[in-house]
Amino acid sequence: MTKDLDILWNEFKTHCVEAISGTDSAIKTYLDTCLPVSIKEGILVLDVPTPFAKEQIKSRFLDDMKGLLSETGFGSGIEIEVSQEIKEDIGAAGRAVAAAAPAKLSLSRNGLNPNYVFSSFVVGKSNRLPHAACLAVAESPGIAYNPLFIWGKVGLGKTHLMHAIGHHTEKTQPNTKVLYVSAEKFTNDLITSIRNNTNNEFRSRYRELDVLMIDDIQFIAGKEQTQEEVFHTFNALHNSKKQVIISSDRPPRDIQGVEDRLVSRFEWGLVTDIQPPDLETRVAILQKKAEIKNYKIPDDIILFIAQNIPSNIRELEGALNRIVACSEFNSDPMTMENVSVWLKDLLHDTRSGPVNIGLIQQLVAETFGISTDDLLSPKRTADLALARQVAMYLARNRTGESLQQIGYAFNKKDHTTVIHACKKVEELLKNDLRVRSFVDNVVSKL
Repeated sequence: MTKDLDILWNEFKTHCVEAISGTDSAIKTYLDTCLPVSIKEGILVLDVPTPFAKEQIKSRFLDDMKGLLSETGFGSGIEIEVSQEIKEDIGAAGRAVAAAAPAKLSLSRNGLNPNYVFSSFVVGKSNRLPHAACLAVAESPGIAYNPLFIWGKVGLGKTHLMHAIGHHTEKTQPNTKVLYVSAEKFTNDLITSIRNNTNNEFRSRYRELDVLMIDDIQFIAGKEQTQEEVFHTFNALHNSKKQVIISSDRPPRDIQGVEDRLVSRFEWGLVTDIQPPDLETRVAILQKKAEIKNYKIPDDIILFIAQNIPSNIRELEGALNRIVACSEFNSDPMTMENVSVWLKDLLHDTRSGPVNIGLIQQLVAETFGISTDDLLSPKRTADLALARQVAMYLARNRTGESLQQIGYAFNKKDHTTVIHACKKVEELLKNDLRVRSFVDNVVSKL
């Protein structure tokens, strides 16, 4: 479990940094000093090196961190302990020194996450173009698509692709100088250089690169001095045929508070967007994550998660982590019913959003008094067959999914089964009050 705990902690830490750094950029510094000790009954125990670090994390970040726990699959609470050797050995003077000098961090010199590579990125209809563009840039930095601007909602893979560019470029062109930073990190580096009168060092660091990647560029909105430095850094690199890659949660022209001269430069090369993954891609992403982490997840559970969490890859991974943790820590089997309980809050969120196949399957199963496992099984009793047909009919009429996707969601290789089910239910609705009542009952809950 130590390996799994480390993996979960690294993912949760990344999630916290991305969510909180916009309001307090010091979070990464402090979380990098933490070590996960255990997780028991939903409580994550963290080990920190000094009492000062514990106090800072508790006062500045703990409430926000607890709020993010459910998305990553940890639990509901956090406890922070000071390392035992420090508790025993550190004296008053030592505590003062520790408070004044934060622990050194083992940070990557280029800011790259070793887990974010092209081989671990799942390609589907929603991300095929940005993936191809990033691969082209990684093969020929400064030549293909310069700058490359990637935009899309949170948790769709923009950061993964940027890191993958950096890793691929370094591997194939070892002498290339690559740097990945968030817009917040760029701003903080600039502020530090102004405070310490090290502007020349700051400019040399950023303008002598071969590949510069700035994530979440929307956070420079309204920051005039940061925009000035981004502008001149961009010009210096672009004029030298060095590669610039930028990401945002919206297209360049929709970023309010950013100067027009920057917006126009962001649009010089290729602007490409990542859309939420379709059902097949979500299934493939979950299968890939499970393979990487050596999780043994039944296919029907993978499909259930993919159907019920339709828009965010990070939430998909969080759901996967959660069911594995719940199954292992509670020694409970990974059945559909158990998974529905473990993911209850996430599934509730999907009910308040657009109607999806997974929600329809749940409601039909409840209405017919059967389990979701039976609904998706190959059993052919009359009641199960009718429930299955009603669910297919509603999926066809209440979601935007294709016949193929609906068939896939019901473990049917041939989409003609869906067509037959829809025609069958349409006929029954004309004269069968029982079927009409079932359908109306489900529709009222959607």
